[in-house]
Amino acid sequence: LVGLAITIVIGTALATIMSSRRWLERATWPFLVAVQSAPILALTPLIRALIDGTQKQRLLVVVLISIFPIVSNTLFGLLSAEKSQHELFTLQGASRWVRLTKLQFPAALPNIFVGFRISAGLAVIGAVVGDFYFRQGGVVGIGAQIDVYRSRLWGAELITAILLASALGLVVFLFFGWLSRVAIGKWHITNRGQ
Repeated sequence: LVGLAITIVIGTALATIMSSRRWLERATWPFLVAVQSAPILALTPLIRALIDGTQKQRLLVVVLISIFPIVSNTLFGLLSAEKSQHELFTLQGASRWVRLTKLQFPAALPNIFVGFRISAGLAVIGAVVGDFYFRQGGVVGIGAQIDVYRSRLWGAELITAILLASALGLVVFLFFGWLSRVAIGKWHITNRGQ
């Protein structure tokens, strides 16, 4: 969950900056797509060589796996405010900060929460993969447990560990769905009738 929190902060901040600097958006997209497309398992030896400390390595895996949906959905949401609304803010002489906080972020909230929900499941995968490859002393996480059960051919325990990881992903996914309904309420069309 720490990795997901870091991803949310970095991804939202990056998307916010990209929304106001089109040149940065154009320069950053290829890198983000490459990170999203790269097989994380192939990157683990590189991460091990470049980053000291297993906790940092594990967090980096979570961030790399889960950042793309947050950046892409947040950016799309920030850029989706209607042109007529932007014109109204221009007529009122609104600053860039006022436009961002009073127009763009409220309009982007449904998209932002979709990114959070998608990244929640990916963060669990990242945590399991990170734990699988970057074990931390005597701390045994679910990824390490899955590896032990797999190597010993303990089928029931392996299935239980997989189900626990899936349940964690589901709980975090449902949490962001609930948080979305609380934050947005019934004012947005995506939440009507729920």
